[in-house]
Amino acid sequence: MTKAAVRAEAEALFAAFQAAGALPVEADILLPAGTLLDLYGEDIRARAYVTSDPLRGEMMLRPDFTVPVVQAHMAEGAEPARYTYMGEVFRRQEHAGPRASEYLQVGFELFDRAEPEAADAEVFALIAELLTPLGLQAATGDIGILMAAVRGLSTTEKRKAALLRHVWRPTRFRALLDRFAGRTPVPEARLRLLDRLAGASAGALMEAAGPAIGLREPCEIEARAAALIEDAEAAPLGAEEAAVLDDLLSLEAPAAAALGRLEALARRMPALEPSVARFGRRLTALATRGIEVERLPFYASHGQSSLEYYDGFVFSFHAADAGLPPVSTGGRYDALTAVLGQGRSIPAIGGVIRPGLVARLKGLA
Repeated sequence: MTKAAVRAEAEALFAAFQAAGALPVEADILLPAGTLLDLYGEDIRARAYVTSDPLRGEMMLRPDFTVPVVQAHMAEGAEPARYTYMGEVFRRQEHAGPRASEYLQVGFELFDRAEPEAADAEVFALIAELLTPLGLQAATGDIGILMAAVRGLSTTEKRKAALLRHVWRPTRFRALLDRFAGRTPVPEARLRLLDRLAGASAGALMEAAGPAIGLREPCEIEARAAALIEDAEAAPLGAEEAAVLDDLLSLEAPAAAALGRLEALARRMPALEPSVARFGRRLTALATRGIEVERLPFYASHGQSSLEYYDGFVFSFHAADAGLPPVSTGGRYDALTAVLGQGRSIPAIGGVIRPGLVARLKGLA
């Protein structure tokens, strides 16, 4: 693959996004690691290149553009706003394969509080149009519906927080759901610990254990012990609520048909109603832009393995070669703007295209 061919595709996409009204922006390659670690947690270390700067502390090679673009917009951007960018991103890979550690990325970000569903449709339709010659398969989802279902559960706030924290880790999320629903046994190691906690206070056990070793303070360990006891005493999820989540996670259908099934789930769990209504408005906006929602694939679990700041509509475009990464991905990240906005927030959505894959599929590189 020649870098010249990839650069040419990137320039063409960059120009197309500008023609669609986006303002070109730049972002530093070295970013403060603290901000990204606060957003993603320590898991990001397994996917990023981290280094230490003698003056600026821990730094990270840019894993994507969204965070610095959001920071710049929240600091001084007008509304509504459209931005585009082009440059390298860096993702550490643990195994050899088709995923590159360094590659060009071209993106489009839209900040608009007036009509979020129309913004979803604009970004998706624009990227779909640019990728039409490649004959890719689209996939869509909505993390916001899954999050609404979790928030609507009749269980403890700590259990809901645990599920929300692992929304983007499907295997862990499913394991927690099954345990909270009483469908899998409590691990033996946890049962033994609970037995010990039942016989003595956490403070007494701490004293018996001897000097503290490690970074955790005794108060943190005692708080964790109290949380384990609280969780053990919590009642299992109701069978109907667990069934709604099961049905939601397994929902795969064309988007238009999925709306009816989601509305049926919302009748069983009213907490879903606002997010399902947004889903319906989005379908209308997509159809207005020429997207065939009767054929558009929708997977309720789509996006669970994506970046952890997505909290609504998510999408991707895939080549027929299943061994290739997605050619394009994107989604809504409203909560991220609140985190980075220092008291301000604005609904936002963005998407990226990998010009290296575009060039490869065109046979140019």
